[in-house]
Amino acid sequence: MDYKYINQLLERYWRCETSLEEEDILRAFFSQADIPADLKRYQPLFAYQREEPKVDVLGDDFDEKILAMTEEPKVVKARIVSMPQRLRPLFKAAAIVAIVLTLGNAIQVPFAQKNQDPISSYDGYSKPEIEKGTSVAMSDSAAVDSVPRAMTSTQSSTGQVMIK
Repeated sequence: MDYKYINQLLERYWRCETSLEEEDILRAFFSQADIPADLKRYQPLFAYQREEPKVDVLGDDFDEKILAMTEEPKVVKARIVSMPQRLRPLFKAAAIVAIVLTLGNAIQVPFAQKNQDPISSYDGYSKPEIEKGTSVAMSDSAAVDSVPRAMTSTQSSTGQVMIK
């Protein structure tokens, strides 16, 4: 028996090009008991529509159950967050930065004064090289040139003026 027409209908069915009448032809064909072996795999696909679908009917108490679920008061766990509570992480961060800077300066003081001679600590004499430190917090790190330099210098032997 030639099943060429059924194969063509199946190809059109997979491309979604069949009409409702052609799908009814396929359902009627696959509802038969005598189907070729190469088309047997498509039989369950068309056989499911033959059976009557089971319709789940809602019970009489369905409306009551839904209304009971919607009428339950839910506890809302909302709380008011004040401005200090919102800023608390920033306060903690500022405190940590202040502690780190304070400890850093406290540690620099003993190291900066370890080369100080004992005489300068007793008679009020201060050495400028000791006071110059590398810490920005302890002293100014910018070196100021207080001696003006001459733009020109003369050589005594030749009498020429040189520009630096």
